[in-house]
Amino acid sequence: MEQTKERVETRHEDLLSRYPHRREYLIPLMQDIQDRDGYLSADVIHSISAALELPESKILGVATFYNQFKLTAPGKYKIQICRGTACHVKGSLNLLETLQDELGILPGETSRDGLFSLETVACVGACSIAPVMNINGEFFGRLDKKKLLKLIKEIRAKENGNE
Repeated sequence: MEQTKERVETRHEDLLSRYPHRREYLIPLMQDIQDRDGYLSADVIHSISAALELPESKILGVATFYNQFKLTAPGKYKIQICRGTACHVKGSLNLLETLQDELGILPGETSRDGLFSLETVACVGACSIAPVMNINGEFFGRLDKKKLLKLIKEIRAKENGNE
C-alpha cells in the first residue's frame, strides 16, 4: 500500500508543486488533478491533504459540495443526457429512466463493469435534434428508447469483440 501512495504522490507532484501550499489553492488544484485523472481518488485526497496541511474531511467536504468533482472513476463511455426544455418535452426523462434501468446506475455513477458513466446536463445546445444524448463527445439526436438501447447494445458488442 505504501508503494501505491508513493506512486500517486509522485504522479501528482508536478500539479502539487504548481500551487503555493495554501488553502485558497485547494479548488484549482483539485480541478487540475480531476482534469488529468477524471476523478479524485482517496489517495489523491490524501496527497492534497498532506501538501496543503488540511484535514481530508475538509477536502472531501469541498469535493462533495461542488458537483463538478467526482469521487469515483469515470466509465470508458461518458453518457450525458440533455434535460433542457426541448429535450424534456421530447422525452429525455424516458431516455434517462431507460438508461438507468439498462445500466443499473443513477446519474453521477459508473456501471459495475466500468464501461458507462451517466450524467444529466442542463442543455447541450442541440435543441433542433431533441432529445439528445452525448457519448464521449459524439452527439446522438432524435432519440427514442429503441435507438438508445441499440446504441448501448452496439457499444457492449464492440467491447466484447462481437462487432
